[in-house]
This record gives sequence, C-alpha cells and structure tokens, in this order.
Amino acid sequence: MYNDEFELTFDLADAGPKNEQRRPTLPEPEEAAVAAPPVQETRETPVSAAPENTPAPEREPGPAAEPRSTAPAAKGRTVLISGGDRGIGAAAARAFYAAGCRVAVFYHTNAEAAAALQKELPGVLAVQCDVASRASCELAFRAAEQALGRVDVLVSNAGIAQQKLFTDITPEEWQRMLDVNLTGAFNLCQLALPGMIRRKAGRILTVSSMWGQTGGSCEVHYSAAKAGLIGLTKALAKEEGPSGITVNCVAPGVIDTDMMASFTAEDKAALAEETPVGRLGTAEEVAKLLLYLAGEDAGYITGQVFGVNGGLVI
Repeated sequence: MYNDEFELTFDLADAGPKNEQRRPTLPEPEEAAVAAPPVQETRETPVSAAPENTPAPEREPGPAAEPRSTAPAAKGRTVLISGGDRGIGAAAARAFYAAGCRVAVFYHTNAEAAAALQKELPGVLAVQCDVASRASCELAFRAAEQALGRVDVLVSNAGIAQQKLFTDITPEEWQRMLDVNLTGAFNLCQLALPGMIRRKAGRILTVSSMWGQTGGSCEVHYSAAKAGLIGLTKALAKEEGPSGITVNCVAPGVIDTDMMASFTAEDKAALAEETPVGRLGTAEEVAKLLLYLAGEDAGYITGQVFGVNGGLVI
C-alpha cells in the first residue's frame, strides 16, 4: 500500500492475511498557486535625544551575557514540511503555525486534504511535490522560498510504506521505496542547506520509524529506507554542525492516524496492550517533539534519534 506521506504498518500475530493493493499511477508534478502568508512590517520607534553634557548614570557591571543563537525567534521562523497534508505532517503544520511560524507544506496527490489544511490555517502555503523527483523538488522549493523568503526549518516527513514478503518485492517497488523515503530527504536537504549555511543557522528534522531502528518483517525495503534516513541524519549532523545547523531524527512507533483506518478496534487494542504505556501514540505528540527540536532551546542537540513509541522499542 502506498501513501503520500509517512506511514507505519505492523504485523499482528492474530491478524489474517492482508490483501495487497496496487500502487496508483503518479501524476506529473504541478505547482499549487496559493497566496503567501502576510509578513508583518516592523516600524522603528523614535527615541528622544538626551540633553547635551548630561553625564550618563553609573551602572554596576552585570554578569557577562551568554552567547545568543543566530536562529530567528519562533514568530519569525519559516518552516517547510514535506508530506504535510495529513497525519504527522499536518499535526506538525498546526503546531508550528500555533507557535507563530510561517508554514509551507508539500503534498503529493491529496490536493483536497491540502486545501482543507489551508482553510483551517489561513496563510499556510501548500505546494504539490513528488519528493522522489529532483525536478519536482526544485520547483516546489523555489515556490516556497519565493513566498516565505527563506526556509529556517525543514521537516522531511514524506514517505510511503508497503507490507510484502521480501522475495515478492519487485525491483521497481524496491527502488520507489528508496526514492521516496530516502532520496526524497536527500533532495530537500540539499535544497535547504545553502541558505542555512549562508545564515549560519538552521534546523533539519527527519521522520524515520522504529522499524528503521529494529527492522520489520515483511517490510524489508521500508526498514532499509528508514534505516538509511537515520544514517543520513547522523552523518549530516556532523558535517553541518560547524555551520550552526542541527540535524535530528524522530522515529515514531504506533501512531493512531487516519493511516491506521484499515486496522480494526481489536487490532488497535492488541497493539496498545503490547505497548508499555498501554495506548497508541498521537500525531500531536510527535509534532510537539518536532517543534521543540526546531526551537532555540534544542541548539545543543544534534545527530540524535528520538523514539516516540511508548516504550515499544527501547
């Protein structure tokens, strides 16, 4: 089963055989024309000149000021989220929007969901993009930069998943899995980094999976792509740290989103019982972690993989 953004799938011991679904034909990429969010103008407040020959009051020396981050404050940041039309991506868009950030989301084929998100969050930019295509990424990224001015935070969340025996995976399915889940992140990171390096500030966040940490039966190609994403995160963090850019990864476990619509109530109850905290996770919980890792308080955190799985993987 293919989807247009990050998805988790699980094997249940009591579940019956799953029906395979055919991957839909992907359309040619096209840009969505959306008004850019308004940028507030700042006005200088006039300061009265001090009378001449007036001695300045003496002040006791205070403690030395701590070095300040060059990253813009939350309300001035611009955030780009791939796979941002639903699930974890949409929850992240809402979290950054509520924090006062200017937000752009990339979606693949679900234009209706993207339009609904724009209606819910006025000013959010939605652009159609197939992250597996370098040309599509370049067009979409250019549109986001022109509308927002820059990209301070990149959340690489778009992905696909499929359950299939390893011996049944076709070369085309293997390649498509790598192209979307791993090469898609490569494309967006390469496009976002030049501006971040010039500004000596930036945040890159990748969304992997607990199967990228442990491996998942009947999801070898998915697990391999998500494991590669973890490797990309760690290596890129070492390379870009001197430029003031942090790179971190979030690896969700069982997250209750619309992507689990095919799971029955009994399936979900069984998964919750297997999870140490006794419940499934929410997209909002993942989004809150992404928001924190993108903030100034996380400036000393880089190259890390954060499991949001309720203790299912430790």
